[in-house]
Amino acid sequence: MTVHCEIAGGVALITIDNPPLNVLGQATRAGLDAAIIQAVEAGVGRIILTGAGRAFVAGADAKEFDGPPLAPHLNEILARLAALSIPTVAAINGIALGGGCEIALACRYRIAAPSAGLGLPEVTLGIVPGSGGTQRLPRLTGIAAAVDLIGQGGSVKAAEALDLGMIDAIAEDPVAAAKALDEATLRGALVADVRPAPEADAAAIEAARGLVARRMPGQTAPLIAIGLVEAAAEHPLEANLAAERKAFLDLRGADQSRALRHIFFAERAALSAGKAFPAPVGAIETAIVVGGGNMGAAIAYTLASSGIHVTVVETDAAGQVRAQANVDGLVQQGVKRGALSADAAARIATRLTCVAGFDALPQVDLAIEAAFEDMEVKRGIFATLPASQPETTILATNTSYLDVNRLADGIHNPGRFLGLHFFSPAHIMKLLEIVRGERTSAETLGVAFALAKRLGKMPVLAGVCDGFIGNRILTRYRQVADILLIEGALPGQVDAAMRGFGMAMGPYAAQDMSGLDIAYANRKRQNLKDRTDIRHVPVADMLVEDMKRLGRKSGAGWYDYDDKARPMPSAAVEKVILEASAGAGVTRRSFAPEDISGRILLAMIAEAADILDEGIAARPRDIDIVLVHGYGFPRWRGGLLHYADTLGTAAILRRIEELAVADPLTWRVPPLLRRLADTGTAFADLND
Repeated sequence: MTVHCEIAGGVALITIDNPPLNVLGQATRAGLDAAIIQAVEAGVGRIILTGAGRAFVAGADAKEFDGPPLAPHLNEILARLAALSIPTVAAINGIALGGGCEIALACRYRIAAPSAGLGLPEVTLGIVPGSGGTQRLPRLTGIAAAVDLIGQGGSVKAAEALDLGMIDAIAEDPVAAAKALDEATLRGALVADVRPAPEADAAAIEAARGLVARRMPGQTAPLIAIGLVEAAAEHPLEANLAAERKAFLDLRGADQSRALRHIFFAERAALSAGKAFPAPVGAIETAIVVGGGNMGAAIAYTLASSGIHVTVVETDAAGQVRAQANVDGLVQQGVKRGALSADAAARIATRLTCVAGFDALPQVDLAIEAAFEDMEVKRGIFATLPASQPETTILATNTSYLDVNRLADGIHNPGRFLGLHFFSPAHIMKLLEIVRGERTSAETLGVAFALAKRLGKMPVLAGVCDGFIGNRILTRYRQVADILLIEGALPGQVDAAMRGFGMAMGPYAAQDMSGLDIAYANRKRQNLKDRTDIRHVPVADMLVEDMKRLGRKSGAGWYDYDDKARPMPSAAVEKVILEASAGAGVTRRSFAPEDISGRILLAMIAEAADILDEGIAARPRDIDIVLVHGYGFPRWRGGLLHYADTLGTAAILRRIEELAVADPLTWRVPPLLRRLADTGTAFADLND
């Protein structure tokens, strides 16, 4: 049974017991309904609801959302619970999210453990609370607090919940406190449904909508949720509850909710992927990071923040000083942002040491190379570094593009070598590509996944190719964007089209942010301008070589920048683009935004199909995770290949075939895509 009802001394203790997190599937809802009926029929004087284990209730079973709603429905159960004349107490022993929070809100009184957390995160899954959350919460907290939590899908700890009025008390043992609660207090408590409607707060509603526009552009559910909270002050409760339920049912079957659920489950799969490899014998406690530049310092700071003692290695004394300044700067930024207390910052600082040279290095569990993206530089490091370390030390490269197998050449016991591709800035970005070389052992991969979990990273296993998963798709993205430039688009139009699709930044603004010299070095390494098997556009090379436009750091890149670093269209860049079009014999034409984004996305999908076919990525959902967490692909579209399935593989195939006829150097049909289209198969079918 997933719900137990124990009746003793006139008290019914209803315990929701559906491990590990007591989610509300159909069986659990039915059990809850039956337990409430049992308590009422027994004539008890008090009903206490709690959860077994470490959770109260962590929400609904989202797997049910792909089918029709199954009775009994939580909104109806909670309507009956709220209407009981018997006093009800929520003894919140752990997390109470979504439907769990709504159960608590439907009770007359709420007592939470100090470690408990409450929230209504439904908008993060593309839905709204569907069992009274948008109406009962503002009756307890007021409009401002409710719209902030519900509109952002946030949660709060018990202490803040008490301050807001979400709960009535905090106790180490909420069940014992609920049993001991005096009758007068309990009888005087009012369920939210009979409390006065909250006062209208137009300023809070406007602020909430503005926040959603900035943080969650393109998403439907947050704005609907805000409207429902606003209605709590304007319309009768019964009508609002009906509107809330309708919105919930409408949204849960919509594209955005399906996409967000896909990413939610893909993330859960990614976080559990390490179970396929041997569990490490011990944890990583010490590390070396070779290179104290921006990336190396950020990796070192990330490791130190998780409790690992890190030695940052630079080539000389001047480099050592720069590295120390870089890591100290990150610690100071953490304090300034409020992410670190002064004590936490001091502890992190004690775990960070910067040195010059490879002499007298400590022996460590992990050594990561984070030097300049050059094969010979990196091979030189791995020719020297292993001699200072025991053979048990895991050796890793943070290369973004280079051949991990060649970097492993010459390393004794290459089974301990792999790629750990952190994304910049490494202390903020959650994605970690774990690159499996041809000789990387399963034990080493087990250590890597355990490290990712400790660092709070989203791990994705990748095979070896130029750019692995993410940067290989990024290269294709930029290539097709450049072709659009010489055919008639301008950088601002391309960027606007991709932002309109939902990308966090367009390709040219992103290049200006990271620096045009980075992509330039990669193009030189690949010798793209001399290849005859691709259509190379020279504009980006000219900006770097001839005009020294390196992006924001030089004050000019694809865009010009004013004294406040605001981007503006550049007449000089437009002149170079127009000259490149003329030099290629191209008659420029205009493009609609959807034509720009559509062509770029087709190219990205095609590249992803090849990555899957070659085994560089194991499953489509892994590619979706990489694009969402590493490259700003809109989460509410579910990632690149989930989005591809909304278009249909047959439709994608037809469009790429048309493009390949017109431009065979740029376009060809991926064999996997043809197989999927011919068999009526979706990318999602390859996930299991």
